[in-house]
Amino acid sequence: MSKYFILTSLLLLGFTNRMAAQFGFSHEIGGIFGPVAFQSDYGERHDFSTNAGNTGFSIGLIHYLNFSYRAECNCYTPETYFNDHFKLRSELSYNKTKLQHFGQWVDAKKNSLIANQLRAMRGSTAVTNIGMQLEFYPLSIRDFTATPGAWAPFLGLGAQFSFFKPTAYSTLGDGLGELTTVTPIKYMDAFDTRGGTTWSIVSSVGTRYKLNEMSDLMLELRWQYYFSNWVDGLSPDPRIYTENKANDWNLMLNFGYIYYLQ
Repeated sequence: MSKYFILTSLLLLGFTNRMAAQFGFSHEIGGIFGPVAFQSDYGERHDFSTNAGNTGFSIGLIHYLNFSYRAECNCYTPETYFNDHFKLRSELSYNKTKLQHFGQWVDAKKNSLIANQLRAMRGSTAVTNIGMQLEFYPLSIRDFTATPGAWAPFLGLGAQFSFFKPTAYSTLGDGLGELTTVTPIKYMDAFDTRGGTTWSIVSSVGTRYKLNEMSDLMLELRWQYYFSNWVDGLSPDPRIYTENKANDWNLMLNFGYIYYLQ
């Protein structure tokens, strides 16, 4: 996995640098961090305890191409709607989430074999993402850049390539995924913790706050949908277990700091 990750990172960095050199964009760099709520085959859909319990953290490095300003001449680019309302963001991020079954099927009052097996399951997944998204700013980027204390709401849409590595075990003992005494029947042929890669789409809504001429704070709510149902290591047959028909996805609340390179 590491060699493909390094190659993809270098290609992405080279792509953004060539664009900047050719068209005269300016650069912004920053960091993001925040909590993650992971929606997977662990737990119950639309259940608050699942949403609150299967949480983790996310960290990342971000880079922006700013189309409204040219760093090499310390001047603005030609005033067009695109230059004044869009930025291109590239990102390298990592998130990890602990996973457990919550909801009515593992209620303490239930004493069936399946309830005990579900309660005993523990898991986690670690995901590394690299990708890009285009961000749209309804208000003028130029005006925001020149106004300390201003706010700049934005919407974002993009794609990422994700490397995932799940883990899982049972407090009942060894044999998860192999023994019916430990594994709920729905996961007997739906268990794989070898990890892999997948594409994902991301969409976000957020805002920036102008600290000073050279830096911003950022708050962002992001939804990420994976094109795989194996990110958590589980994938029950959706034809039989229709409650598990959706692929894995997560919701992140990112806090960030962005610095302008000039």
